[in-house]
Amino acid sequence: MNTHYRDTRKIDPTKGTHLGDGSPNDNDRVEIGPTVLSYEEWENAGLSLPNLERMREYRWKRLTQHIVDRDLGGLLMFDPLNIRYATDSTNMQLWNTHNPFRAVLLCADGYMVIWDYKNSPFLSKFNPLVREQRSGASMFYFSNGDMVQQAASGFTAEVEDLMREHGGNKRIAVDKIMVAGLRALEARGFEVHEGEEVTEHARSVKGPDEILAMRASCHSCEAAMYVMEDYAREFGPTGTVSEDDVWAILHAENIKRGGEWIETRLLASGPRTNPWFQECGPRRLKNNEILAFDTDLVGPYGICCDISRTWWIGDQKPRADMIEAMKHSVEHIQTNMEMLKPGVSINELSANTHVLHDKYQAQKYGCLMHGVGLCDEWPMVAYPDKHVDGAFDHELKAGMTICVEALVGEVGGDFSIKLEDQVLITEDGYENLTKYPFDPALMGQT
Repeated sequence: MNTHYRDTRKIDPTKGTHLGDGSPNDNDRVEIGPTVLSYEEWENAGLSLPNLERMREYRWKRLTQHIVDRDLGGLLMFDPLNIRYATDSTNMQLWNTHNPFRAVLLCADGYMVIWDYKNSPFLSKFNPLVREQRSGASMFYFSNGDMVQQAASGFTAEVEDLMREHGGNKRIAVDKIMVAGLRALEARGFEVHEGEEVTEHARSVKGPDEILAMRASCHSCEAAMYVMEDYAREFGPTGTVSEDDVWAILHAENIKRGGEWIETRLLASGPRTNPWFQECGPRRLKNNEILAFDTDLVGPYGICCDISRTWWIGDQKPRADMIEAMKHSVEHIQTNMEMLKPGVSINELSANTHVLHDKYQAQKYGCLMHGVGLCDEWPMVAYPDKHVDGAFDHELKAGMTICVEALVGEVGGDFSIKLEDQVLITEDGYENLTKYPFDPALMGQT
């Protein structure tokens, strides 16, 4: 009887007081995280798990160092992804993106304060690096009506007091702030700097535990993709399921593993794959046609797995032009991947790209590559005809994670091929973190 009672209090009764990533093995804990299914799949795959305390400390130290390096007194964050990076805490993430009620101030001495929803200050208590929980950062109209300026004045007064107590430097970087908040900071004599430059550079290089977390998230994403592929192959040829039905499988399987959301709706079938960027909808799949998608998936630990695949769904062989386009897409991303190593400049990556055939140039993707972490991140590598001198005069570093893209389709065509792999920059080159195979039918192998 007592054993059964104790077991019901644990997420995984087969484990001790803590799980493999250091999280409390408490079925009723406040902190969100991976599910038993994820832990089982990772263990079966032989994956090493991150130590979350070390990961949080790495991020905190990295942000603090970037503040100090720029002679700033503090960094004020409203972007939910930056707040996640700084505190590893979440609160209604998608709602918060358009109703910014959360804020975090990280001072140059490392002192960190969060302003959260007034009824939920406990959501970041698990992280001792967050030294104070407050409320009152909402400066959007829905929350304050015609008293927005007064709300902004009260909030920035708290920021001013904290900055005075922790160094007195009034140079502050801010990522995304409502107009009233910016004006209130400037009225108090703050010298406001671009916070996104600070956070994007800080987030760009992943620590060892972040890389382990990304491996785990990618494994969960690919596990979900296999379920989605099985569903699409079984029911797609029958004409009874829609793009939305297929896309819903990826959502459900992500949530089952402790994933959080999917950033886009980029799944299309048949002629709706061209032009790309049509969002998935009610169109029913048909036998013998293309299905393409981009995961854009925020998985366990809040880590993004951004990979793309194109499948042939049907009982016949794909057309020769489809196979040619698929092979050209694979050649494009694999050739570009070979350029990846520490020290290579973003300008070089753009200038030396594998060149797509002329017939695919007009509809090529918006970028060659981009960073990835908690979401799509800095840097972006543009194609040569879209490259802007001076925008990305930086070099790759070990620990960066990069997504390598390809979109191949002709203007007026009835299909596109979308591929994307997620890659880690190592000390001497790169490692492809993406294990999901390319469709053998479209590669002309079956």
